[in-house]
This record gives sequence, C-alpha cells and structure tokens, in this order.
Amino acid sequence: MVPYKSIIHGGLQSGRVIIIQGVVSHSAKRIDLNLRHKTGIAFYYSPRFDKNEIVCKINENGKWCNEKCFKDMPFELEKPFLVIISCTQNHYEVFVSGKQAHTYKHHSKLEDIDVLEISGDVQLSFVQH
Repeated sequence: MVPYKSIIHGGLQSGRVIIIQGVVSHSAKRIDLNLRHKTGIAFYYSPRFDKNEIVCKINENGKWCNEKCFKDMPFELEKPFLVIISCTQNHYEVFVSGKQAHTYKHHSKLEDIDVLEISGDVQLSFVQH
C-alpha cells in the first residue's frame, strides 16, 4: 500500500540491501523512492514515465540539489519489477529486475539514513531493508 513509510533501525551501512517488489500502475506518471535522514532526503530515486527518465537527487534542508537524470527506463507500465538498492561505501547501486540500472554517489553518512518512503503509481507486494 502506498504511500509506504518504514523506519530503518540502526540506519544504513555499507553492504546493506533494500528490496522492493511491485507492479507499475497502467497509467503511471511516476514513482518516488526516498531514503531520508533528519534534515532531508539523502537519496531520491524517481522513475518518471511521462518523460521516460529516472531522476536521482537529494534534498538538504528543503533545497533540491545534485540532480542526475538517466534516459534509460528499466520499468514498464503494468509490469512487475524488483528493485534492489545496494549501499556501497561510496554509492547507491540500483538494480532493476536483475540488471544494474543506476549508480548515485552518497552525499550523506549512511548511518544517518533511517527512513524509507515509497509513493506514486505503484502497487507494492514486498519491501525489505
């Protein structure tokens, strides 16, 4: 059920994996995945179906920055997906349905990131962190 929000007890750490399974809605415009800390969003990952792109960025104290857009869209309308976000020492590595899709550099300490949020045009079937 979205919106989804869950506490990540102990925060993230290198080697930790977040798994998200679901189905993209038939008329999806976007999906938003947020990894949050107390002053903002440490990692924002957003498939945008209306623009056929993925947007990654951070929000620090209410200001968006470090935006990176990817024109490869690994998600399909009305199709199931499996997202794995692997936290490495320097990057988030995002795998979609078994293929490495995107990499985004950390801009916050992993251990400060303690909330996962998911919203948008998606039906979730499984979330683990």
